[in-house]
Amino acid sequence: MSQVTSGPLRRLAATASLATACLAAAGSLSAAPTAAYAGSAPAAAGSARIMPPPLRDEDRADGDRLTVTVRGAGGAADGTYELRCHPDGGSHPDPQGACLAVERNTRWGTETFAPVPEDSICTLQYGGPATARVTGTWAGRPVDATFDRGDGCRIARWDRFVPLLPDLRR
Repeated sequence: MSQVTSGPLRRLAATASLATACLAAAGSLSAAPTAAYAGSAPAAAGSARIMPPPLRDEDRADGDRLTVTVRGAGGAADGTYELRCHPDGGSHPDPQGACLAVERNTRWGTETFAPVPEDSICTLQYGGPATARVTGTWAGRPVDATFDRGDGCRIARWDRFVPLLPDLRR
């Protein structure tokens, strides 16, 4: 291909090149959802699993229900609490705040209650003996998650779910 030296022609060639690259990228992206939801081919090793979109409120038969059991936090924070969201209620001390905390941590394509990844690099700090277990249903999916404060990553994960879990940052 000959080299374009003129100013307007150089801009035209650069614009055409950019447009071609954008069209190629858009074409590859438009095929991704079809392949992701086809379900006929297994995911490649090490690739992220694409999850279905969250349920709409009108798709939830009984709303979201979670049972939260806290141990080792001390005082009134220990115990078992029931939480209902959409509409908010239950025996949890702050049902509205707890539901908002879980909503804040819910993102399409990720597991809301996922544990800290095994290969995470975390600070070596200890946040105390508190543990929690959250079971039930969230966004139409079963939940069985455990929490503790054994290192910096697990402390940060716990703190992201306050007030679903008690605030132990004091």
